[in-house]
Amino acid sequence: MDVNFRKIDIDVYDEDVLLDSELYETDSRDPAQALSDVKQKAAAVRGSLSKGDIVGALTSVLEDPPFGPTVEEAKNLNLQTLVSILNSTKATEIPGVVKALSMDAQDTLMKYLYKGMALPGWGDVSGSVLLGWHEKLTEAAGTGCIVRAMTDRRTV
Repeated sequence: MDVNFRKIDIDVYDEDVLLDSELYETDSRDPAQALSDVKQKAAAVRGSLSKGDIVGALTSVLEDPPFGPTVEEAKNLNLQTLVSILNSTKATEIPGVVKALSMDAQDTLMKYLYKGMALPGWGDVSGSVLLGWHEKLTEAAGTGCIVRAMTDRRTV
């Protein structure tokens, strides 16, 4: 029995194949610029956290996040910065913080929560903290936030 037919990539002959690069625009910044931007945000977040401004720190991290396949280092640093904010927030403050965020920021936060849940044992990610934030975010933003985070191709 001939099994060579299984080695043929039939998608080469199909005109309707969509590539990931065609589904969304990639981050316009080069990797070095994206990493520099994220490092500046991390410094601003530390300043905001020392003042007790959790909403300002979260807004800073969630605004213009790096996305796409070429900026992995910047994406990881941004996730570390976000996790430090989540871990330093008291559970009683979470609902007020989540409600103060814009809809786009809530959607981006949901993406980061799912990314953190997908990386067990990564850094200081605590599943209970992420689930607590997920619960409060879903209560405030509804299930539409989950759907938008899951269907957006611009992965953080």
